[in-house]
Amino acid sequence: MISLSNTALEQIKLSSSEGNMGSLPLRIAIKQQDDGSFHYAMGFDEQRLPGDSFLNFDGVNLVVSEGSKDLADGLTIDFVELEAGKAEFIFLNPNDPTYVPPRN
Repeated sequence: MISLSNTALEQIKLSSSEGNMGSLPLRIAIKQQDDGSFHYAMGFDEQRLPGDSFLNFDGVNLVVSEGSKDLADGLTIDFVELEAGKAEFIFLNPNDPTYVPPRN
């Protein structure tokens, strides 16, 4: 199961609106690198591929390919300010060997 933080959800909605993406789903892709770490990609995509999984979060549709499903299980997508004035999406994934849980 994938989850979105409220800030990620709002940013995705804003990006969709500003980019005139309408109701296109946001595709999440994960690829395991040669060193075992994960590479994440996401973008609005109109393709429908065999084995795709679809999730809906308050009007935001996510699609995950069959090849990324197992790697995405437990993934949380957040949108945070890592540096002053610079926010970006981060992927918190306990399946990723480089994952470090956030400190409270």
